[in-house]
Amino acid sequence: MTDTRAGLDRGRLKGRGGRGDPSPLGTWFWDIDRVLLLLALFLIAIGLLAVAAGSPATAVRYSGEHVKFTPLHYFWRQTIWVAVSLPVLFGVSMLPATLARRMSLIGAAVCIALLMVTPFVGVVVNGARRWVGFGFAQFQPSEFLKPFFVVTVAWLLSFKSRDETLPVTAITAGLTGFVALLLMLQPDFGQTVIFCVIWLALVTLAGTPTRVILGFLAMVPAAIVAAYLFYGTARARIDAFLFPGVEGEGAADHFQTDAAHRTLTAGGWFGTGPGAGTVKFGLPEAHTDYIFSVIGEEFGLLACMVIGLVFLAVVVRVFVKLLDEQDPFTLLAASGLAVQFGAQALVSMAVNTGLAPSKGMTLPFISYGGSSMIALSIGMGLLLAFTRRNPFLLRSPYLSRWNAE
Repeated sequence: MTDTRAGLDRGRLKGRGGRGDPSPLGTWFWDIDRVLLLLALFLIAIGLLAVAAGSPATAVRYSGEHVKFTPLHYFWRQTIWVAVSLPVLFGVSMLPATLARRMSLIGAAVCIALLMVTPFVGVVVNGARRWVGFGFAQFQPSEFLKPFFVVTVAWLLSFKSRDETLPVTAITAGLTGFVALLLMLQPDFGQTVIFCVIWLALVTLAGTPTRVILGFLAMVPAAIVAAYLFYGTARARIDAFLFPGVEGEGAADHFQTDAAHRTLTAGGWFGTGPGAGTVKFGLPEAHTDYIFSVIGEEFGLLACMVIGLVFLAVVVRVFVKLLDEQDPFTLLAASGLAVQFGAQALVSMAVNTGLAPSKGMTLPFISYGGSSMIALSIGMGLLLAFTRRNPFLLRSPYLSRWNAE
């Protein structure tokens, strides 16, 4: 009797932590894409180093007669945000796909409702009313809406595989247009572009006819012209980008891009070393929008190239993982989340390198910010949840026998 009980105990211990571990944590560990998770954690670690490098410059800029920030003030605050965000990332990644979809649909509805009231009750920061809340509890609804929007649009477009006659493309176009309108009321042209790019990528992946896609692409120049004519901030930034000697409002944007370029190239290929950068002290928003330039000065252009390759690796990893995906919703949701992640990183790096007009776009997992960090953790958690695979499921002899019958 004792030997039998001991054998059972050894069997339980042997399964715990192994492939046969039936616990939620054990199942999650073996089904999760550990390469994708490690890439995300690597970016978060780089982000902490980058914020530590950019924090002194921002602390000096925002310190005054009555308020004085310590050099690592923003680094310590970012550490707190990372500590809050990591449980969110792991928790969301453990959700079953069905529950993750339901959470996203509810989250999208709540965030759109918040976007609707933001122009009226939001907090003005740098001339735009994009934040809601008060004091320390301020956040950007648009940041949280992005991953929920991706999953919602993917869910709607997935119905096309069941019934080709459903007008899901038109429905999602209307939803995207409504979100774009709410964003432009803030105004936030950069986020509007990101949402439109995400939608266009999703409808393309959903098999929308080429003539329809070309029709939407033909509307892009008209949208840019409209933004130039009726959106003063966009006009100023486009003028500053195309005509470096422009005066007035665009001169400030040109100063930012020039400062970013000087900082990015100041360290050469290998950088000045951690904490040794000096050009960064003339850079506005060194801890957020222009943190990529701070990395270039202190860690070198080679480090910037490595970071760019890591972002590319995340996107490529997801698409390779989806090559044999059969479920339309999962395919669209995971692809859209990867596009959102990659597009945001691309825009941020393009601004820092002078390849795009100045735009307040954070670098995913690297720039300072609580809203951005938590929202990105939700997005990465959803991406990990939708790419979970059981590599032994299709090898089951029982499944093979049932399929054969």
